Amino acid sequence: MTDHKLPMRAKLATSLSRGAAALSRATGRGDGSVIGGRIALMVDPNLLAELAAGRAIALISGTNGKTTTTRLTAAAMGVLGDVATNSLGANMPTGHTSALAKAGATPYAVLEVDEHYLKQVLDATHPKVVALLNLSRDQLDRAKEVAMMAALWRDALPGRDLHIVANADDPMVVWAANKAVATGTSVTWVAAGQRFHDDSWVCPECGASIERNGDQWACVAGNLSRPVPHWAVSGDGVVDNTGTYHHIELQLPGRVNRANAATALAVAAHFGVPPAKAVPELAKVASIAGRYAVVERDGRTVRLLLSKNPAGWLEAFDMADDVPTLLSINARDPDGLDTSWLYDVDFSSLRGRRVLVTGDRAMDLAVRLEVNEVPFEHVKSFAQALTLVPPGRLEVIANYTAFQDIRAELDRVN
Repeated sequence: MTDHKLPMRAKLATSLSRGAAALSRATGRGDGSVIGGRIALMVDPNLLAELAAGRAIALISGTNGKTTTTRLTAAAMGVLGDVATNSLGANMPTGHTSALAKAGATPYAVLEVDEHYLKQVLDATHPKVVALLNLSRDQLDRAKEVAMMAALWRDALPGRDLHIVANADDPMVVWAANKAVATGTSVTWVAAGQRFHDDSWVCPECGASIERNGDQWACVAGNLSRPVPHWAVSGDGVVDNTGTYHHIELQLPGRVNRANAATALAVAAHFGVPPAKAVPELAKVASIAGRYAVVERDGRTVRLLLSKNPAGWLEAFDMADDVPTLLSINARDPDGLDTSWLYDVDFSSLRGRRVLVTGDRAMDLAVRLEVNEVPFEHVKSFAQALTLVPPGRLEVIANYTAFQDIRAELDRVN
């Protein structure tokens, strides 16, 4: 894909996208990844398809881990050549359009896709590979029920010339992918794990219960079961589809990120990237839009973990070390307005460590911690939390806007 092959309207829309994005950055209104795409699509509604044409594309979708897996996949794919990607998480068609317009001509693209928009982006971009990470409850006031989301994926995938990389440990993902697989679509199953089980106790095919035994799971009526994985996380590394073990030294914490790395390697391998060449590229990824960033302030080493829903919070607890921990919750529009999801999270693993709470909805979080008998201290801000904890480590776990608030506070703290 090159600019000179675009129709005149598409060239104009692309130029406007780049200009609007640059103006947004210059005026401090944001990175421009949404406004640039929005303006461009107003000029040429077909621009995403025109910009995608001629590129070999991978799409990454799921409830959790999209941004990180996209960043890791783009790093792995960089072995082959230039890769366009929406690295800051603008994961709807406006963001995809802006990312491709900004990148110019590249042979490859790796795009994070909001799970609700997967069909629309599949239709526009005709990817070579789509990676399906997981499905779980998210933003209860506006997101679809998990089974409904799985059904939309299930109907969107068949009949396309693509390869699926999917999480063998998530029954909803397996069910969503199986319809396409049954009609001839090739699939790579990854043993990526599933920390949160509360959305997959019932078989989406027949309604019978799903039973688990270690890594295995199956519908008791025999209508759905865990497929045999081709790739799997093993210890500190990944076993690929040939049975070869690859040790991975990630800068990103936790088993979940080794699982994200396994998915990234499986996607890149389908494009012809040897895992041995991709693994060193993954080790270079240190932070994704501030997530997992480690900052030194006033003798404290602060690590930032972004978590937006029950599954993400459980993963964050697994990543966080047993040191003072600040939890921050807001309920602004990007977070979802309903905080009742807090009751889907088991906070008991935090017992025994010093816990501080802050954010617009700190009192909602305080009540939930009381239920789990987790002692806590309320602080008005991140800056106050810094003054209360001794020199050393501080873990911070926050949802979307709370995370951004703390990043802004970090920028102000001298």
